[in-house]
Amino acid sequence: MDRNTFTGLFLIMIVLAGSFYFFKPSEVDIKKEKERLTADSVKSAVTINAPNTVVPVATPTLDSATLKGPFGNNLAGKEAVSILENESLKINFSNKGGKILSVQVKGQKTYEGKPVILFDGSQNKFGLNLNIGGKMVSTNELFFVATKTGTALSMKANYQGDKFIEFNYDLKPNSNNLAMKINLNGMNQVIQGNSISLNWETILLEQEKSVSNEQRYSAPYYKYIDHDPNHLNVAKDEKEELKEGKIEWFSFKQHFFSAVLIPKSPFEKGDLEVKVSTKPGEIKWYAANMQLQFNQLASQTYPMNFYFGTNKFSTLKAQGHEIEKQVDMGYWPLKYINRFVVLPVFNWLESFGWNYGLIILLLTVALKLAMSPLTYKSYLSMAKMRILKPEMDVIKAKVGDDNPTLLQQEYLKLYKQVGVNPIGGCLPMLLQLPFVMAFFFFFPNLFELRGQSFLWMKDLSTYDDFIKFGVAIPFIGNHLSLMCILMTISTLIYTYFNNQISGATGQMKYIGYIMPIVFLGVLNSYPAGLNYYYFLANMLTFAQQFLIKSMVDDDKIHKTLQDNKAKPADQKKKSKFQARLDGYMRQQNQLKQKKDS
Repeated sequence: MDRNTFTGLFLIMIVLAGSFYFFKPSEVDIKKEKERLTADSVKSAVTINAPNTVVPVATPTLDSATLKGPFGNNLAGKEAVSILENESLKINFSNKGGKILSVQVKGQKTYEGKPVILFDGSQNKFGLNLNIGGKMVSTNELFFVATKTGTALSMKANYQGDKFIEFNYDLKPNSNNLAMKINLNGMNQVIQGNSISLNWETILLEQEKSVSNEQRYSAPYYKYIDHDPNHLNVAKDEKEELKEGKIEWFSFKQHFFSAVLIPKSPFEKGDLEVKVSTKPGEIKWYAANMQLQFNQLASQTYPMNFYFGTNKFSTLKAQGHEIEKQVDMGYWPLKYINRFVVLPVFNWLESFGWNYGLIILLLTVALKLAMSPLTYKSYLSMAKMRILKPEMDVIKAKVGDDNPTLLQQEYLKLYKQVGVNPIGGCLPMLLQLPFVMAFFFFFPNLFELRGQSFLWMKDLSTYDDFIKFGVAIPFIGNHLSLMCILMTISTLIYTYFNNQISGATGQMKYIGYIMPIVFLGVLNSYPAGLNYYYFLANMLTFAQQFLIKSMVDDDKIHKTLQDNKAKPADQKKKSKFQARLDGYMRQQNQLKQKKDS
């Protein structure tokens, strides 16, 4: 990268930042756009702000005149609520639809200190869509008869005579699992076709400090049998047909909480849909339509199990079915580093009952100690390159800048003579990079940090808005995170000292200062725990380099390099790099001879 390229990139950054600020819409434009969207939503009757109004093409309806008696006692009634409750959950049921009305996860609080309610309200739907007499009928429109017995609740709707639909729920003590059994008795004489559809629609409510961050980590997940879990788009509206195999389970996942449905017999096929909500207090609207096989038996049951609770990795893993894989630990190979290296060490440190700020510190120390041999090799390699710089400057002055190919060849000759690998300082750093990147996924998805405080940081799972602007500023947002600022400053200092070690000059000397500024804007809204880790990593790197510097003698390295230079070529032990270097130089000489001839 030459000076002109560097200057051009820098000016482009300034232009982009300026355009965000000067061309942002005015308050009047924003108001007009909101009015336009509102008008469009009224015309279409399908709006993100009111996802409960989304209606399928074939809307299940009940028409008492058409049905002429069946479900006659269940077509009208007064809505009533039944409750099943244990130490972990409080679940409200509505007799209208015989469905789950709301779920409270006990022992958990929202960022504002309120009870965690996963979903609540009449916009939630859960029921069967049945083909009766060529007409689609939804159980969501029926009024069921509720009967509670101990930890169990029965919701029953009579069709006619001994023909009925029954939803049985059972909530055991100290459990986040709700068992459900759908009973269809005598309905084989009524229901047409060999399948029935299970419909579940709900709006997930805001639990965390930042709506945008919570939406970033929320999506419907699903798992085909013998496949890894997958998910829909986390950033925009999407609907996906699930027909690649039988569906083992699906979930309505939020950032730190999930509602998972696991049938005893897999769903035949189905579809999932997500819409990003812009309504205050709401995160996303989810919908699922799953097909269950109907064998036309006189009595047919469908056992299934709900999980309502946290996205703590160990808790989800205890549920089986690989549900824990919906916790985003990164892509390959990062997820394996997090699951099989970082998480076990974190859990072991957690077992001592220490503050999570101290646990992150010890985790960082452990990682730095494990990587110290690579850090030492990287430092040693950069020190060699720094010591060689005066000789390289002499070569550059002799050859000149107008012949970069010849200059590179002369540099390679020097590396060969002294036995130095010019990329020796990069390789150890590249080997460490996956671990650094793995933490980028680990901390934002770590439930254990939720609500945990350390120093001035009230919650390590979200940003610490030390300075609040009140308005959104391009590139930064509406706040400044103190830990992110400290991380940025430490990275700038680290870059400065790293330049001293490597002897970087020219544009390369300043390029390293750009990335920390970029990361300030990117990581400003990320969890304080993540920025705290990067800050600690920088500080420990300073300590490592100070210790290594005291152990490394530049004069001794210089003498070793000169001794290598003085050795006859046949006495020098060739490394793999030097062997490749010889091959490259022979190739270049051959090309030069052909060109001269």
